[in-house]
Amino acid sequence: MENGNAKKVIVVDDEEDIRDLLQYNLEKAGYEVALAGTGEEALKEISTWSPGVVLLDLMLPDISGLEVCRRAKSDPAMCDTSIIMLTAKGEEVDIVEGLEMGADDYVTKPFNIKEVIARVQAVLRRNSKENVSARVDIDGLIVDRSRREVLLDGKPVEFTFTEFAILDAIMRKNGGVMTRDQIVATIRGGTVSVSERSVDVHITFIRKKLGVWGKRIHTVRGVGYRLDD
Repeated sequence: MENGNAKKVIVVDDEEDIRDLLQYNLEKAGYEVALAGTGEEALKEISTWSPGVVLLDLMLPDISGLEVCRRAKSDPAMCDTSIIMLTAKGEEVDIVEGLEMGADDYVTKPFNIKEVIARVQAVLRRNSKENVSARVDIDGLIVDRSRREVLLDGKPVEFTFTEFAILDAIMRKNGGVMTRDQIVATIRGGTVSVSERSVDVHITFIRKKLGVWGKRIHTVRGVGYRLDD
């Protein structure tokens, strides 16, 4: 994605008050904003405007937000656009389905506007070329793929192959939610073998080895895991 598009955000919601609120605060934070009230309008805006991020409500009057997500992510011209779902509480099934379709993150309504902006910033960071590096460093925790090495405050921490692969996947998501199925799909192959059911067990061991830092690996009930800011 060209750098010029990173600051473009499309807000898709059928409630005018929500669109206006998000537009005001996103523009205040330095983003260009376009608005859409239906799924069809959203797809047209995405294809013509090439935004960096789409804030997408799942409940739309024509086609669902999930269908918008599916179409956008299946189109090569749109697949680099990041999608953050706006969901109501209790929609865990829709959240998981959206993430599996390629959505990058979600925010639950009623939302905190600062959290929305933080999520926008996070997905843009993840999609920047800087994050392709073999080495990820977040607040003193370093995961180095080339060396298969984990350092915490400069000291090595021993991980099994599976633990390392899970930690690496979550670290690279950098604040985005990963479903258990996405974790399995990301690390499956080679010498690494893990099932959805065993992911929770491995996460427990990872947290224990990382001590206080490990508390930042947050369980998202009914969905998966997120690395807290």
